[in-house]
Amino acid sequence: MTTQNELPEIGFVRLKQILAPSGPIPVSKSTWWAGVKNGRFPQPVKLGPRTTAWRVEDIRRLIETGAK
Repeated sequence: MTTQNELPEIGFVRLKQILAPSGPIPVSKSTWWAGVKNGRFPQPVKLGPRTTAWRVEDIRRLIETGAK
């Protein structure tokens, strides 16, 4: 399981690194995308036509604030 300490210091992370069971956020993909849509979770960054990622800083901030 990835914890906040195992996230890189800077850069981008993909969804599989964010969501459980591998990542620190215990929500489903559909819940995550609904949260992104309504502003509960950070907005993604498109790195390519089929590549979506999130800034590590945004994910760390989400974990620190305890957003659920």
